[in-house]
Amino acid sequence: MSDLYRKLVDLYAGNELSEELANELVTAAGQDESLATDMATLKQTVDLLRSDEGPEFNESDYLRIIFRMQTAGADISFAEEDRHPGQYHLPM
Repeated sequence: MSDLYRKLVDLYAGNELSEELANELVTAAGQDESLATDMATLKQTVDLLRSDEGPEFNESDYLRIIFRMQTAGADISFAEEDRHPGQYHLPM
């Protein structure tokens, strides 16, 4: 049954298990030290990732990425949005 518990650790870490199953897993972890360690470390990792705000991405970062992609040979084309379908764009 320990193999089943090991497969449920990721669901436990994400708080996706029912209360009964989570309690059963915690009880099983009391007798299996490696299972308890896996549960604690994965739960801590998931909590840290959820509390992280993520990277700040601004226009200069966007331009830097586009420039690097273009210098690496990527074909990047920027399509203009069709704001007024059915109208022709006249040259000025």
